[in-house]
Amino acid sequence: MKYMLLMYASEAEAPNFTPEELQAIGKEWQTLLIAAKAAGVLLANNGLAPITTATTVRIREGKALTVDGPFAETHEQLGGFLMLNCQDLDEAIQWAKKVPHARYGSVEIRPLWDQV
Repeated sequence: MKYMLLMYASEAEAPNFTPEELQAIGKEWQTLLIAAKAAGVLLANNGLAPITTATTVRIREGKALTVDGPFAETHEQLGGFLMLNCQDLDEAIQWAKKVPHARYGSVEIRPLWDQV
């Protein structure tokens, strides 16, 4: 089953990491991605640019409205994702626990619709 691990945190309250801390987190990410690839579960991953670069599109009464920024005010913003192919939710949870982002934000696990 395919799962999206969505990483959320408050950009306004993001930790101010030292260069050493950033290097250590980078190594953690590298270790996680290597392990997920080796296990055959990693399908895709990426981070997102800051929320200030977002554009939202809405269609209302047949007309498109495009605005800068997110759809709604939120306390946490989506910052990136991992897409995994796991046996079940329990396996996805085990991978989510390894995501460095979980220590200062949250990791939401969502199954993908299996559309044939």
